Order: sequence, then structure tokens, then C-alpha cells
Amino acid sequence: MQVRNIMITGASRGIGKALVEHFLAMGDTVIGVSRSRSDIVSENYHHFLADVATEADAKHVFTSVKKQLGKLDVLINNAGIARMNAFALTPVSNVQEIMNTNFMGTFIFCQKAINLLRKSPNARIINLSTVAVPLNLAGEAAYAASKSAVETLTRIMAKEIGSFGITCNAIGPSPIATQLISGVGDEKINKLIQQQAIKKMATVEDVTNIVDFYLNPNSHMVTGQIIYLGGIS
Repeated sequence: MQVRNIMITGASRGIGKALVEHFLAMGDTVIGVSRSRSDIVSENYHHFLADVATEADAKHVFTSVKKQLGKLDVLINNAGIARMNAFALTPVSNVQEIMNTNFMGTFIFCQKAINLLRKSPNARIINLSTVAVPLNLAGEAAYAASKSAVETLTRIMAKEIGSFGITCNAIGPSPIATQLISGVGDEKINKLIQQQAIKKMATVEDVTNIVDFYLNPNSHMVTGQIIYLGGIS
């Protein structure tokens, strides 16, 4: 199998770190991006300290990748933050922070990646969403809205860049035991799980399974799709 150049945002922990380890184990070259340092050490791993919502940071990342690697095969926009609050009590500053990281960060990195992705025979963009979108979860208005925007971006991008040979899809994980939901109470998590067809927590392996499906060369006709874990529709 040909070695792929795969960029993953939010790469220092949680799902992002698991994806980095997954692809390194497969022999790929991985470019990780996050605001914090990574403890992963590999000759095939390149880590950039950057804020995905800052265009200057993104420009530096892609300029460096172009010089070092020449092309990009996959972009996985995983970087995201959440602030669980009732709508009436949510500070506007929190909403701005969430939208900047979750939506603007995804928008900026997708836009900057296009030229490098066009050089790949199997170019892929995968964006991370959440089951909070279809479930319209109370207390997650800003977070769900930001990810809903990511889903709309995914569908429109799929139409606009399909002629470049780039597919664009998304994954909506159900609850996974990562730092992102560490502050959410067990009662709320259990209530959410009961709304799923498969009533259990997901794992990072469930996410990598869908990622691998999207990245399969035989999935070249799959684009503009959002797959939710747990049987949510």
C-alpha cells in the first residue's frame, strides 16, 4: 500500500491522538496540528503548534508541509471544543470561541488544503461532527450549532471540489470517553446513550473504522455524507 500523507488537527489528545497512532501503525506519514505539544515520537510524525482558527498559523503549516512533503492525501479536521451550558446562560464569548475553533478552524484548513490535496490520486477530507446535531441536545446549543455548520460546509464542499477528485465527508461520534466530555455528568451521558439504537459508549476504534472506510480507494464515489455512530439518524 502506498504511503499516504495525512494531516490531523487536534492531534495531541483524544480521538486526534488515537488517529495519529492508528495511521503511524499503518506506515503512513502523519502531520499533527494542535495548540499543545505532542508526546508522540516517530520519524514519520511531524507536529505543528498552531491555532486552527488563526489563518496565519494555518498558512505556516501548509507552507511547511508543501516544502517538506510536496502533497497531501488526507485532511482530518478533528480539532474541537465544547462548552455545555443552558442557552440562556451561555456567555457570548464562549459561543465565539466554539464557532472559531469548530467551524472557522475547519473552514480555514479545508480551504488551505485544496491545492495540496489536488496532487493526490485519492484525496480525502473528513470532518468531525457530533450526534448532538441530530439529537438537538439541550445544553449544547452553541456546540451543536457549530457542528451543524461543519456538516453544511461538508455537503457544499463535496459539490464544489468533487471535480478536483477530492471527496469530503463527516463523522458524528456518539459519546466516547475522552477529555471533551470529561465534565459531562454520568446521568446526562446515560440519557444520551438511551436515545441510540446501540445503547453503549462508542470507542475511538469505532471512529477509525469509519475513517478507514472513507479513505478506502474504493470509496471514491462516497462524498457529502455524514455517518453518525450508535444508530442515530
